Amino acid sequence: MRKLYVAYGSNLDKEQMKYRCPEAHPLQSGYLKNWQLIYRGSRTRAYASIRYKKGYQVPVGIWEITTSNEKSLDFYEGYPVFYQKKNIYVYLEDGSRLKAMVYIMRSNSVPGIPSTRYISTICRGYADFQLNEDYLIASLMFNQSEMGKERI
Repeated sequence: MRKLYVAYGSNLDKEQMKYRCPEAHPLQSGYLKNWQLIYRGSRTRAYASIRYKKGYQVPVGIWEITTSNEKSLDFYEGYPVFYQKKNIYVYLEDGSRLKAMVYIMRSNSVPGIPSTRYISTICRGYADFQLNEDYLIASLMFNQSEMGKERI
């Protein structure tokens, strides 16, 4: 059985996904309306997540995955302890929308700084799906300001 999966972080990288989920097929890009790209985890290791926030949007890649791909992703994402799964609407460039599964980090995770290697993987994914890197840069700048507020 196949289903739609939305990637906004390192799973945008087609090479990485080919290794992790060989039967997955990249379909197209889209965006999540009223969601914000954030980085959470711990002070030493942070990963991409999203949170609902009016007025924001997150560029995404849409994949068609199999049941075995989903099991592989569940393991990789630390589901259900680290990330949870949700079905949300993804908007396409033509204005239509469809429902797809997405992983969202649990809300008790704290802001953190993602590694350069991790961000490089996301950048490759942005290129793979021809996404606007301005969103990625803005999310990193927001994350740094959020980390600064926590130290006060």
